[in-house]
Amino acid sequence: VKVWDGWVRLVHWSIVILIPVSYLTARSHNMDWHMRSGYALLTLVIFRILWGLVGSEPARFMTFLRSPFAALAHLRQMRREAGPDRELTHNPAGGWMVVVILSLLLTQAVTGLFTDDQIFTRGPLATQVSGATSDWAGFIHIRLINAIGIVIFLHIAAVIWYRVSLGHDLVQAMMIGTKPMPAGTTPPRMGHPVLALALLGASAGFVNWISRFG
Repeated sequence: VKVWDGWVRLVHWSIVILIPVSYLTARSHNMDWHMRSGYALLTLVIFRILWGLVGSEPARFMTFLRSPFAALAHLRQMRREAGPDRELTHNPAGGWMVVVILSLLLTQAVTGLFTDDQIFTRGPLATQVSGATSDWAGFIHIRLINAIGIVIFLHIAAVIWYRVSLGHDLVQAMMIGTKPMPAGTTPPRMGHPVLALALLGASAGFVNWISRFG
């Protein structure tokens, strides 16, 4: 059964590439490519948020976001849930992980727009705010990568745990988009590709417009 459309998978694996690219280009002071990578990340995050509102059923926040108590209950019961993976979307804990990662990446990208390091580069919106605000944005932008690294580590550890302990291959599902389900399972509704292209184009256009402020 198809559970992940190509758009969700495109965002997921593009972010997997762009996070280390952003980090390494910043470390090597290759700021032109660092900013390009940041713009691409921001475009994808905005698109994923929009797709989470009006896109495919498994990608929608209202489909997979359950209460924090449900997520904690799921984590407590993991050892007793060994067997086939029957989720047609993110499990309760995974849903909150998606929200955390998107929130961190959005904050990281937006603070970068206001950052001015006075040496290598200036974000396109740095001149639109006071120096103190720009400094605060830079402070967050530099240090938030540590939190992102921790969350990525937890995410990878959880994926490995699901595979080893429960036999749930979440990586394969995110690569090919399908999962084996019991006969008679109703496939979730997928979003229209024209809508996805329109949202992706709008996201890219918005980020390009912002980039031209600088």
